[in-house]
Order: sequence, then C-alpha cells, then structure tokens
Amino acid sequence: MEKVLISACLLGKRVRYDGNALPASGRIFEQWIASGQVISICPEVDAGMSIPRAPAEILKGDGCGVWAGTALVVEDTGKDVTESFQKGAQMALELCKKHNIKVAVLTEKSPSCGSSAIYDGSFTSNKIEGVGVTAALLKKNGIAVFNQHNIESANEALQQTSR
Repeated sequence: MEKVLISACLLGKRVRYDGNALPASGRIFEQWIASGQVISICPEVDAGMSIPRAPAEILKGDGCGVWAGTALVVEDTGKDVTESFQKGAQMALELCKKHNIKVAVLTEKSPSCGSSAIYDGSFTSNKIEGVGVTAALLKKNGIAVFNQHNIESANEALQQTSR
C-alpha cells in the first residue's frame, strides 16, 4: 500500500506558527488515515522550531531560490531561519525515501509547504506564485506535491504510483 506524506497541521495537530491546526477533511482523507497510508510531518517543528513561533516568509524568491542560495526564510523580526527550514525539508525528504513516498499533500501558502502559492516576504498577506522550501526539495526529488485543496488530484497520483 502506497503511503502519502501529509502536513501535520492538516491532520489536526496544533503545530502551526500560531499554535493552531488547519485540519483538512473529506472522504479521501479519511480513507487514507483509516488505511494507515498517512505519514505526518511538520518540517519546522521536526527541525526543532518552537510552537508557537514567529511568522516566517521567504524573502527575495521562493523555496527554489532558498535551495539556490538566492532567497532567505526570515521571521517577521528579521531573524534568518533558512537553516531550520532546510533541515525540516531534508527530514521530509528522508521520510519519503524511508517509506517510498511518491505523493505529498502539504499546506498551501506555507514557507515550507506551499505547493503553488506562498507569501511574498513583506508580511502584508500578499501572495505570489511559488513553492515553499520543503515542497521545492520534494519536487526536485520526483515527489508529486499537492495542497489541501487538491486532494482528488493527489489521490489520482497516488493511484497511479500503485499500478
């Protein structure tokens, strides 16, 4: 049975920067959980960041830029937390390798997990097209990354990998 990596906050765990969760639901999600297909991660917490923690955004690009060395992840205080975000992303990749995971469902707009949109680094709620640090690393390593609004597409991809 194919496993799927899912952001811990989508599973109801209170791991977001503000100490809250962002629980997702639905038939497919419930089936994955019931069948034991879910592997959970919060890249920031797994990397040792606290709950709660200061909000962070990617400055001067997106997760691809972070890996290229042209962008940084910074807290709203100005503190550079790029290393922690990279460490968390590497931990997510290791989980995927360990469990042969080919599909991930990660939290949209997160500087770690955003798969198509993130905040622009201005801390003004402006969104841009782009990926988070973890999403970028997983995609670079051949893992299909979806957000909580595309569960059906993620399930289709998961079905394809099991054939």
